[in-house]
Amino acid sequence: MDVTSVLFYVFAAVLLFAAFRVITVRNPVYAALYLVLAFFQASGIWMLLQAEFLSITLVVVYVGAVMVLFLFVVMMLDINVDALRSKFWTHFPFAALVGVIIIAEMAAVLLGNFHETVPNPMRGADGMPLPPGASNTKELGRLLFTQYLLPVEGAAVLLLVAMVAAIALTLRKRKDSKYQSPGEQVRVRASDRVRILKMDVTLPAPSHAKQSDAVVEEKKA
Repeated sequence: MDVTSVLFYVFAAVLLFAAFRVITVRNPVYAALYLVLAFFQASGIWMLLQAEFLSITLVVVYVGAVMVLFLFVVMMLDINVDALRSKFWTHFPFAALVGVIIIAEMAAVLLGNFHETVPNPMRGADGMPLPPGASNTKELGRLLFTQYLLPVEGAAVLLLVAMVAAIALTLRKRKDSKYQSPGEQVRVRASDRVRILKMDVTLPAPSHAKQSDAVVEEKKA
């Protein structure tokens, strides 16, 4: 057994343990952390399979962005864990059945080539085997921007439209929202906000105050 096989078994064992703890742990924050651990183990397995691009993408996108955001959301929200887990054992038999079916399908696909000792050589965009020192990330980029250029551009335009629509819906003017203009705040001057007045220490009483005091004294008399 070589080093690659040992690393595969280690990554696979930790991945199965982390995936099991994601659905069995009681604290949702711990579940999110176990999911991060599972992503890292899957990234290691992809690295062993010479899929460097997918491995780094899994770490950067899912671990570095999605899971961190999900973890912060879970920590900030007041989630009623008891209500979420109240019907866990009710749906557990069906979930276990689905899991067994998935494991059986994966075993049927993978066990046929599990004992194969000679790895399949990497192939480029033209289907020809690549030399030993070639990079599959470079070949993947060449394939995306040559044969699949139109689908990549379509996906880019679709994501751009979705992003613009999300920004437009978020920045729409609402009557119940308060808004401050950063430009007006930057251009503000001290003379616009503070006015210094020069006043005497004592001021004479106004005339209407004197008349009211005279009326009060006449009533008393």
